[in-house]
Amino acid sequence: MASDSFTSSEYWHEIQINRQDVEYLHTYLFEQETPLTTHELVVIFVNERIRVERLAEQKRRQAGGKTYFPKDAYQAGEDIVIPALNWKHGKVTATRAGQNPEIGAFDVLTVQFDDGLEHLFASNLALHALNEKPVSVEEAGVETDVILNEHGTALEKKIEAMFRSDDELVRIAGRWFPRALLIDVNVGHLNLAEAVLDMSGGEPLPASALLKDVALPEGVNPKLAEFSLNYALQDDKRFDEVGPAGQVLWCLYRLEPDAVRDISPYLLYTDIEYDRGLLNPQMIALEKQIDDELSMFDDSVTSDTKEVTVSLIYPHLRAGTLPLSPRVRSFFPTAYESPRVRFTLVDGKTKQKMPGWVALEHGYVYGLRDWYKSHDLMPGSLINIRRGEIPGEVIVEAKTYRATKDWVRTVIVGADSGIVFAMLKQSISAEFNDRMVFAIPSLEAVDQLWTQGQGQKKPFEQLVVSMIRELSKLTPQGHVHAQELYSAINIVRRVPPAPLFALLANNPEIAHVGDLHFRLSE
Repeated sequence: MASDSFTSSEYWHEIQINRQDVEYLHTYLFEQETPLTTHELVVIFVNERIRVERLAEQKRRQAGGKTYFPKDAYQAGEDIVIPALNWKHGKVTATRAGQNPEIGAFDVLTVQFDDGLEHLFASNLALHALNEKPVSVEEAGVETDVILNEHGTALEKKIEAMFRSDDELVRIAGRWFPRALLIDVNVGHLNLAEAVLDMSGGEPLPASALLKDVALPEGVNPKLAEFSLNYALQDDKRFDEVGPAGQVLWCLYRLEPDAVRDISPYLLYTDIEYDRGLLNPQMIALEKQIDDELSMFDDSVTSDTKEVTVSLIYPHLRAGTLPLSPRVRSFFPTAYESPRVRFTLVDGKTKQKMPGWVALEHGYVYGLRDWYKSHDLMPGSLINIRRGEIPGEVIVEAKTYRATKDWVRTVIVGADSGIVFAMLKQSISAEFNDRMVFAIPSLEAVDQLWTQGQGQKKPFEQLVVSMIRELSKLTPQGHVHAQELYSAINIVRRVPPAPLFALLANNPEIAHVGDLHFRLSE
């Protein structure tokens, strides 16, 4: 237990969770028969620790002796406690008359403290500031809300560390409960749950909905029944918990989309060794702007940010996904433990609702392939992402307009499976990023390149050089911007920005001509 007063910030900073604290929380969970989150348990712990410390402080004050007030009289040999010195205990060893004509008659006490030091104190002195009644233990200035604001996160980690090694407790979706109170859920119950979820056609359901068909013993606390079923489902590989943090939803693992369970082939990245130190500040700034889920840096937006806009690349277009980049991540739900989270995507214009999945372990959001197709989107199309009006919903919107003809870079796949680029007029019906846009008349032809693994067959350095050679034919200067090249490379091979930028900075065949424009060396 920390030595500082429980009213101080230092006390809560240094506090350690002891066995007595854990046993109290055990008892609380037993008595309430309600699963609680670590955050909820921290509130209970803080209030209980304040109560215990107040009681201990009260006993310490009462056990020390008579409370010292300058107005009172004392005798040698008397035990006293001094409120102004944090209720320090001492013994009066001598008394004598005081000498100060300005304040009149009074006595002087010699008090020896437990550490052997002696101090002098006045007594029989009617007018003195210390004659005021000291603050009681109950009035001590300590507020639970202040403690939680300053130390709540750290206390949660300390309690979780103790609970994780406690076999008497179980956890599901961030909530703790005593193992001894769990209701027996057998294979028959689980088979019924599977049948109910099968009939839902892949639509996740909470345990409360499953309990309507899974008959557990009557008269049981409903929350206890839910938790027991949740715990049993968690231990059965047929079931997957896919609810956002704070909500438990169950789905059959076999009914989840392939790209949610396993990473989409379009988004599968084969590591490329590179030196990140080669990236200059301009490259790092562009890397953050691109919103690639494979970029490794922490630059997340705050919850106050209302919207972000991302530019599609070919792999996400074909997989029907959005990158969970640092800027995008906070707009989508997360989970305490599950690697997959089910939520709802909402079209910002039509209000159409679509099932969406956050594949946390893969770093992307799935569920937009048909939506992309319905809006005739292409690599470089802009997608606006906003927070939904209700929890569990995220709004996506493509800035579409009446189709018009425009000159854009166009991808043509040759008979030899080689790629060439041409500036051709194409029908465009959505806003796009000028540097990342590519029209692809035959998605099937490009998909065939992925099936054949064409992008992986050629060494990365050769692929980049050949792409620069082809793209440079589209401008009189023969220059290619790094962002344009990034989008082009990803038409045939999944590559994040950093390895590409490092190669551009270090390959003698490639020259930088300024502002992240490159050309092949003479």
